[in-house]
Amino acid sequence: MQNKFCPANEIATAPMTPIQEIEAPTPLEFEDRIRPQFQPVVMRDIANEWPIVQAAQRSNGEALSMLRQHDSGAPTDIMVAPPSEKGRFFYRPDMRGLNFTQKKASLTQLANQIEQLSATDEPPGMYAGATALASHQPGLREKHPFPLADRLPDATPRLWLGNASQVATHFDMSDNFAVVAMGKRRFTLFPPEVTGDLYVGPLNFTLAGQPVSMVDPLNPDFERYPRFADALAKAQYADLEPGDAIYIPTLWWHHVAASTPMNILFNYWHNDAAHGGGFLALVHGMLSIRDLPKPQRDAWRAWFDHFVFGDDAPQSAAHLPPAGQGINGPASEQRSAMMRQFIAQVLTQSQ
Repeated sequence: MQNKFCPANEIATAPMTPIQEIEAPTPLEFEDRIRPQFQPVVMRDIANEWPIVQAAQRSNGEALSMLRQHDSGAPTDIMVAPPSEKGRFFYRPDMRGLNFTQKKASLTQLANQIEQLSATDEPPGMYAGATALASHQPGLREKHPFPLADRLPDATPRLWLGNASQVATHFDMSDNFAVVAMGKRRFTLFPPEVTGDLYVGPLNFTLAGQPVSMVDPLNPDFERYPRFADALAKAQYADLEPGDAIYIPTLWWHHVAASTPMNILFNYWHNDAAHGGGFLALVHGMLSIRDLPKPQRDAWRAWFDHFVFGDDAPQSAAHLPPAGQGINGPASEQRSAMMRQFIAQVLTQSQ
């Protein structure tokens, strides 16, 4: 019996656009032509030759056996939500905690549990997320190359294993390749421009690192979150099966719903934003600017436009001789070191 918390066709109806599909590019083609567009893309069948994909196409049990064979036995974090949550890992209604618990177990132990629960009508939601292959599945990486990521020094391959569950709508501060190895997943993506329509939750109390949207896209409450309809109008989606991959640019919001009783996904975060990226700057901006009177906020907006967001911002120090440009100058390792030293000095003095 298949346990599906929500078939794909029951996801909130809206004029969502299918994510663009492309033929598998070479790494050079991807870097030169695809990544600069800052748009998500789907690559069908790009991992069809993976042994675990071929095993999953024969049977889920065979794919899980492959994980067991390569399991180091090292414990990883397992998330468990009660059956009443129908696979949704989120906050408790009072926002005083989370609706799931965490425990430690090996991937073999988790594989055994989700296999046993696969015939259950209302199982608890269970998954292990972002488990590094190097420490937990030694040998599996070599058998499953992903050329678009293999040449990127920071693209650590990670594995997600679980049953029917959904990852709340969130963003990452790095680019991401995700490859479905077993099961089916629907990816629903929202561009950064609709952030205000997603009703973002707490920035400093999160489910697993990044802030999330408070709206459940599988069952949206438009009375409580009316602007979410505008976000859905700009959403893109794709249903992925074993062998398919998706590229998600940084800051693109994405909701991921696994709809089959047993699911395996590989992902590769990369191009991590240096020094926390813009998120720390955002929080500091909230601390130092957001509560000022409007005329002062408008004044700071002019500064940010000139030095950060304007098209001419990289040339904001062009009128100065090189020796006098300081942290205003063009990007370099030396300038980054000067910026870090300047920020540390200012923050230390302000304490």
